[in-house]
Amino acid sequence: MKIKTTLSSLLVIMFPLLVAGQAKTESTDPIVAGKGIATVPTESGSVRGYVHNGTFTFKGIPYAKAERFMAPTKPDSWTGVRSSMTYGPVCPMDVTTTTYDEIEFPFHHNWGYTNENCLSLNVWTPDINTSKKGTAGRPVMVWLHGGGFTAGSSVELPSYDGENLTKKGDVVVVTVNHRLNVLGYLDLSAYGDKYKNSANAGLMDLVAALQWVHQNIAQFGGDPGNVTIFGQSGGGGKVTSLMNAPSAKGLFQKAIVQSGSYITSFTESELARKVGAALLSELNLQANQIDSLQKIPYERLNAASKKAIRKVADQLKADGKSAAGLGWGPVHDGNFLPNQPNEPAAIALAKSIPLLVGSTKNEFTPFNPSTRDLNMEGAKANLQKKYGDKADAYMAAVKKAYPETVKPSDYTDIDVNFRPLTVQQANAKAIPGAAPVYMYLFTWQSPVMDGIYKSMHCMELPFVFDNIDLCEEMTGGGKAAHTLADKMSRAWIAFARTGNPNHKGLPTWPAYTPENGATMILDNTNQVKNHPDKDLLQIATGKTM
Repeated sequence: MKIKTTLSSLLVIMFPLLVAGQAKTESTDPIVAGKGIATVPTESGSVRGYVHNGTFTFKGIPYAKAERFMAPTKPDSWTGVRSSMTYGPVCPMDVTTTTYDEIEFPFHHNWGYTNENCLSLNVWTPDINTSKKGTAGRPVMVWLHGGGFTAGSSVELPSYDGENLTKKGDVVVVTVNHRLNVLGYLDLSAYGDKYKNSANAGLMDLVAALQWVHQNIAQFGGDPGNVTIFGQSGGGGKVTSLMNAPSAKGLFQKAIVQSGSYITSFTESELARKVGAALLSELNLQANQIDSLQKIPYERLNAASKKAIRKVADQLKADGKSAAGLGWGPVHDGNFLPNQPNEPAAIALAKSIPLLVGSTKNEFTPFNPSTRDLNMEGAKANLQKKYGDKADAYMAAVKKAYPETVKPSDYTDIDVNFRPLTVQQANAKAIPGAAPVYMYLFTWQSPVMDGIYKSMHCMELPFVFDNIDLCEEMTGGGKAAHTLADKMSRAWIAFARTGNPNHKGLPTWPAYTPENGATMILDNTNQVKNHPDKDLLQIATGKTM
């Protein structure tokens, strides 16, 4: 009995020391949390997360801090252990006061809570590395959320949860919050050196997050030398922007752009500065009162910024000029983004980065309820309005690209905006001597709500993250969805590991070139097609694809 008591006492003393740098906990409970559990040192101080079904999870870790319109700096250090078990604040943005019920149902948004001090990230890892010094570590996948450069967050959609991807691929997943809209992209560089970084502050946040990963992720079991950045929609635009940012070079080795190839150029600073000047005018401020902008409540600043954008757009139209590029996004400031994406220096910067790029078959078209109940005559009439005497040729091209087309709305609901830009980005990247490009087209059709959601914008996200069960409202949660999610998530993991998405569950996926047009069709039947929709895109865009 005495021996048993002594052993028990020793275990009580040693257990906290073991779990502070533990490989796995022995508990059968789904959640393990408490003192000494999932505790990891970082450069700023130790953080404590929790373990969920064997996955170490950390949320809301500050990776930087920043004053309004200023470049980010290192976060404040702390003593003791920082509790990091819940998501951090999201960047302030327009508050949603109404939703379209049928569209909100599949998305199931979590709007979070807002605070300008929003520079935080979340980490999922199969194991923390404190007991494995000297090992290379796992591939790291850093997710950049959608919402354009205006809205969104790392907690916005249930599909963004990194646990299943981490568990399936033995990878470390990181998701990031950063500054958006007027807080992240207002160009005030005309008002002195103090504000020289304001135009791309939101992107500079992402570089700071990648620097944090480079400096700290080994403690979470990750390899800082094998980092993939991936993002969808606005997140894909951010990936493209970072590929053109010299300060991000070396902080990631691979890139994935999902329905986000729309950044073909950066807003010129001359145009972005007009918005800054109009904003001051809206707020009745003079140039020597520029610092007042740092203290104005966000709601007032945001309202004035929207009026400023409209004012500049109206003036441009009155002058017979295009307002394209107005709004929040990356700015060609000559500093953070010194070149436009099509310039030789920018192309050279991204040359060594393998790229996986694609879009969905339908993107935003299912959001238009007026096309759902069309008969064939109505579909033809819609296409004739759009394509004139080429409508019949367009319909024939649709049938050629998608032989399964039957319903009238299937002719009208095909995306011809994101897809051509995806091809354009792939063509520009797939140059001789450059790292490989892999192209996909996600065509899987959701069965939910009588199939009205089709392969809409964001539909691929639950498949990439292997989160079908968390997104049943979007996917239906059926066997076919799980099967495709397994194949897609493994492809993304393989790409993050090696720069090549091939694995045994898919047909051989060749690298894309402008000549072969090799595209992996991701659906219940996965197949590679060369230039699968070339004729369709040429009719839709009037350009040679």
